Amino acid sequence: MNAQGTGPAREWWLITAMLTLAVLPPTAALVGLFVAVSAWGEHSDAMMPVLFLLIAGFGAVAASRRLPGRAVRPPEEPELAALVQDVAERLGFREPLLVRVVPDVHASLRRAKVSGIHAYVLVLGLPLLRALTADQLAAVVAHELAHEQHMGHRRTSWLLRSRHLLGVWLTPRLRPLAPVAAPLLRATQPRAWRTETDADTDAARVTGTRATTTALERTVLLDAVYSGLGRRWWAALARDDSYPQDFYDALDTAAGDPYVARRAARVAAELEAVDPYSTADHPPVAARLTALPDTDPATATPYGEEPIPLRTAEALERWCVEQLLAHPTARGRGRRPRGKKATRPPRPLSLLSLTDDRLHELLDDAGSSPLRSPEALEAALNAVADGTWPRLARRIEPRIRQVPASVRRAFARDVLTDALLPPVTEALRAAGWTRASRWRTSVLTAPDGTTIDVGDTLTAALDSDDPAPVRALLGRQEAAV
Repeated sequence: MNAQGTGPAREWWLITAMLTLAVLPPTAALVGLFVAVSAWGEHSDAMMPVLFLLIAGFGAVAASRRLPGRAVRPPEEPELAALVQDVAERLGFREPLLVRVVPDVHASLRRAKVSGIHAYVLVLGLPLLRALTADQLAAVVAHELAHEQHMGHRRTSWLLRSRHLLGVWLTPRLRPLAPVAAPLLRATQPRAWRTETDADTDAARVTGTRATTTALERTVLLDAVYSGLGRRWWAALARDDSYPQDFYDALDTAAGDPYVARRAARVAAELEAVDPYSTADHPPVAARLTALPDTDPATATPYGEEPIPLRTAEALERWCVEQLLAHPTARGRGRRPRGKKATRPPRPLSLLSLTDDRLHELLDDAGSSPLRSPEALEAALNAVADGTWPRLARRIEPRIRQVPASVRRAFARDVLTDALLPPVTEALRAAGWTRASRWRTSVLTAPDGTTIDVGDTLTAALDSDDPAPVRALLGRQEAAV
């Protein structure tokens, strides 16, 4: 993508092109609606789509103006308020600043009008407040405030917003804009990434490189555990009309498992690599860590090596669990068996009180695997050997065809890994292999004491089109029997 001019002129050209492209789908929809209403204008029913669109539009606008999360006021949480205020002062951030807490792993800053006053709202996820040390939390806060300062430049702000608006239309089901949109997004991605690394640099200047580094690493871990394990807990329990009342305690405990941490780091890196249209506004974490400056530890502001004490911790946790319970889309939908209707309110359940076997049942989806029979498993391994396994994955999950071609193989690999995992682990368990992790069903210990992550073995086999490592595992199982 070559635009006329360089520097600011080129960026304004790219912004204009992205905004123009982003308004094409809604414009086309409105034109189509206008034509339909004109053709059927004499019928009152023809106005129903117009009314529906107007209601949906006003609803979307109202939702966008609604402040997210639960307000945290300085008298309620003085330690948190003092940390945020101190970081803001050290960065020279002088605007009115409010803090609100949300249930998921999230941190952001947004403008809002509160009681007629223009202010900024700092949104922090409860998992971050619970798990990050004060130093790490200060680094997160510093990044968000510094990021807003870097976005204060009008051109930068418009560039990031136009990227977001255009990226919304590049969904798996709607990709007619991709051939034109992808080059525009690719051309502007380095600028978007630079705003993130600049904010990281400012955070390191205030809190130190070490705190900023560990904050990035810890946030990635928490997000992966929340998105992976956490959503699966909610979905599995929803099928039994229950919910995890100790969700956040269990999340913290699971994040401390080394097998969970290792898996989370790998999944995060894989997700960062899947960016077919260059819509990602954040560079990979490895690149962000490399770009951090070496700061003098003596110049860093010490905030503490323990999490900030939350005086309203119980109320915040209770509110967050209630929000997750009320909004299935925030935690992953759990489907009840067909024909089953809820006859009573969901009952609370303690994840930490469950036995290991019951926890593994929640995570194990063996019943849904189409490869549970020995014949199906053998056929799948043969497909891996002859390289036709992507075709098998598409039969298991037809939606793979909707994924962009550049990342289709990676998605197919994940689908087939998930399908192979239950029968392989079942066979090993039947031969005396034991669970090595309370929180990961794929990590097993052999009778000879060797611990293996079966999921990693399956992934490596698919990546190399070589089923030998899997057959070797099953061979060890047969030998043990």
